[in-house]
Amino acid sequence: GSRSTGGRAAEALADPAVRARVQAYEDLLAKHGLEPGEAALAWLLTRPGVTGPIVGPRTPGQLASALRAVELELSAEVLAGLDEIFPGPGPSPEAFAW
Repeated sequence: GSRSTGGRAAEALADPAVRARVQAYEDLLAKHGLEPGEAALAWLLTRPGVTGPIVGPRTPGQLASALRAVELELSAEVLAGLDEIFPGPGPSPEAFAW
């Protein structure tokens, strides 16, 4: 279905560089038959410093999606593609220190 985007998300998507990254993300996941939200949660669970992502489902469908993400295993190809699209700020904890 279609989603409306507003606020900071709309502002971010107005930036062509951000829009290109989001499109690359969606294209990568479509190639592997993955849902964007589920893949994002599954990716978070692969990060060494993340012990448990916080989710805020508003509907039973969103809760079911979050639960599917827990059992989703992302392939090495998908993980490498995500690292290429979103390289991150650098190693932790140094890159995340104030």
